[in-house]
Amino acid sequence: MEKKINVAVIGATGAVGQVFMWMLADHPWFNVAYATASASRVGLTYSKTTHWILPLEMPSSIKDIEMKEFNFDSMKEAGVQIVFSALPANIAREAEPQLRAHGFYIFSNAAAMRYDSNVPILIPETNLEQLDLIRDQGYPNTGFCVTNANCVTTGLAMALAPLRQFNINSIHVNTYQSVSGAGYPGLSSLDITDNCIPFINGEEAKIEKEIKKILSIDPEVYAFTVRCPVMFGHLETVWLECDEGVNEEDIIKAWEDFKVVTDLPSTPKQSVVYSSEQTFPQPKYAFWGDPRGMVVYTGRVKKKGNKLGFVLMVNNIVKGAAGGSIQNAEAFVRDYGLLEE
Repeated sequence: MEKKINVAVIGATGAVGQVFMWMLADHPWFNVAYATASASRVGLTYSKTTHWILPLEMPSSIKDIEMKEFNFDSMKEAGVQIVFSALPANIAREAEPQLRAHGFYIFSNAAAMRYDSNVPILIPETNLEQLDLIRDQGYPNTGFCVTNANCVTTGLAMALAPLRQFNINSIHVNTYQSVSGAGYPGLSSLDITDNCIPFINGEEAKIEKEIKKILSIDPEVYAFTVRCPVMFGHLETVWLECDEGVNEEDIIKAWEDFKVVTDLPSTPKQSVVYSSEQTFPQPKYAFWGDPRGMVVYTGRVKKKGNKLGFVLMVNNIVKGAAGGSIQNAEAFVRDYGLLEE
């Protein structure tokens, strides 16, 4: 693009906010023109006020960005139309409807508006048609909100999207989720060190509800979620009940054939990657792939009776959070003509 689109990141210093800033630092379409965090950080530079937790160096282009106050008029004066939200859900419930009312296009990682009937839970590779729900919110005459799915649901939806052809009747999923999914500062080290916690508040209900909306399917869904002492990457074990006659080779071929034709900068050429290696995948591969962290990895496909099982791994704060929101914004500006303005 000759001229990049100015965007804002609100909640820029938290775990998900850091991924937004990292991915947007050299983005070919977007320019971070405005960044906010808590009031105590206003006026400080990003590098001075952020406890950087990513296993990658902070890009030099974002280090000197000055943190601003959350102000609608100031964002408009900065030329911002698109807002990336990394706000906690309780704050997003108040802030995001106000942003929409002021005409901003919000791409949110928060669950605050996720279950409104006219708000898409969007994953471009799986349900791009749901982007048109922004018209039900009043676009182009008003702002709108597009959400990405819960981080663990995103990985599950990506692995299941190519398998819808086999008529999924039931889903049993157990998740082993990294501590970065709890945000920063997150869990006490005394709680999680040398330990696993077999309950994540609200997570199981989110999976059971969101997977149906995203994939437009209606299976029985059974979920358990566990927090594990791993920094990045959510591991999931899945058992499906599908049509009779489906075998392991059918599942693997469906993933291999799942090549989404797209020109979105943040979409991998192969979005779901399978390996027959017995110990694959693992959370330590969370930042693999191109773009880094945007590939969902699968392995250990097996059949028992009429059920098919496999393991998947998703980077919870990249593909499952900020990266997913950036993909959604890319889909919007491409499909609604903003690239041509």
